[in-house]
Amino acid sequence: MARIALDAMGGDRAPQETVAGAIESEVDVVLVGDEAALLPLLDGANLPIVHAPEVIDMGDDPARAIREKRRSSIAVAARLVADGEADGLVSAGSTGAAMAAAALIIGRMKGVLRPAIAAVLPSGEKGKIVLDAGANPEVKVEHIVQFAVMGSALAQTRLGIVEPKVGLLNIGEEPGKGRDLERAAYDALEKAPIRFVGNVEGGDIATDRADVIVTDGFTGNVVLKTSEGTSELVMDAFAGELGALLLKHPELGETLAPHVSSLRHRLDPETYGGASLLGVNGVVTIAHGSSSHRAIANALRLTAAEAERHLLDRIRSGLEA
Repeated sequence: MARIALDAMGGDRAPQETVAGAIESEVDVVLVGDEAALLPLLDGANLPIVHAPEVIDMGDDPARAIREKRRSSIAVAARLVADGEADGLVSAGSTGAAMAAAALIIGRMKGVLRPAIAAVLPSGEKGKIVLDAGANPEVKVEHIVQFAVMGSALAQTRLGIVEPKVGLLNIGEEPGKGRDLERAAYDALEKAPIRFVGNVEGGDIATDRADVIVTDGFTGNVVLKTSEGTSELVMDAFAGELGALLLKHPELGETLAPHVSSLRHRLDPETYGGASLLGVNGVVTIAHGSSSHRAIANALRLTAAEAERHLLDRIRSGLEA
């Protein structure tokens, strides 16, 4: 069973929600943080604690803080992965600090030019992977190709898709569309060891055209935030309409409840736990800063599953092909 290091002090609702999520997950978790703050929250649960008295705040410069706050919870958690004492890391703290800890302490995989953030968006039954979702605002063709290979490996392990379809986000389906970057990337992706299905447009995110969509980090982050905002808008509108319907026909409540619950589960970002940081020598998941215990539990489960399904080996094999 994979052991996951949890940055128990990271996040807007830490450490109460992070500890509760660790207990709920039933994963082999080691809590990293201020022991005095964590012990009272265990409520009898037998979870190991690695003491880390410092915390990196959202306003800190990430790279500088990792170097200066060596006893911070995220730095200590990353060191557990680097030393082989944990197979993966979950943090809901500063995204920049998590990325810096992964790059500076865990280290990049051999041959990886730029680690990338891969987010899972609600689409279909399994979801859809979009990367880069914010780590690299400006990229080159070779970065896009590596994103495609790493995203394909993640789709195999996280979504269970044997041969994921990979699409390049663009403003049209034709090969000649887009900026110089997209046109050159299209040619390079055709030669990559992936199942490339060509250009995809924004509307294809909600279809089965591709399982993995690659783009630069600026565009990918906009796509991610727009998707999350749209999901919230849809659910709020649906809840309003449903409430009005049930006022007139309360007898429908019992019939509709399971379907509403299923829809909410599929559209809720907390279902997917967090985004994967690909290209480093450890399985790293960056959860939302506002993560509840449910989101933390899901992030831990997904991180453990990715480690046990050999995500890193799949990425290495793809990059060497």
